[in-house]
Amino acid sequence: EVQLVESGGGLVQAGGSLRLSCAASGFTFDDYAIGWFRQAPGPGKEREGVSCISSDGDIYYADSVKGRFTISSDNAKNTVYLQMNSLKPEDTAVYYCAAAKGLDTIVVVTSFGYGMDYWGKGTLVTVSS
Repeated sequence: EVQLVESGGGLVQAGGSLRLSCAASGFTFDDYAIGWFRQAPGPGKEREGVSCISSDGDIYYADSVKGRFTISSDNAKNTVYLQMNSLKPEDTAVYYCAAAKGLDTIVVVTSFGYGMDYWGKGTLVTVSS
């Protein structure tokens, strides 16, 4: 059974940090790019790509998080991390990880998640002002 399980979300004050984890199982982790996406609460809020890391280590960030978030992968643990620093209230969202085979990291982040093969259920990040 394919699973992507996110963890590490929570409530943090603006300027604080959180580290999200995405633990993968049930597929060949090394063959997939793993992306992070988020969807803010409220009507009309679209899902947006945050970052992606490919199986060969290529990395891409959305402009909104560049310089503040860092994505990394531990292939031995089939886990991808998202270190989030200098958090802002506008970072408040449910964060999802997803896996895609054969997609470029830029495509993953900029395509709003279309074309991803597997999805996790998400973890809520709330940043208070």
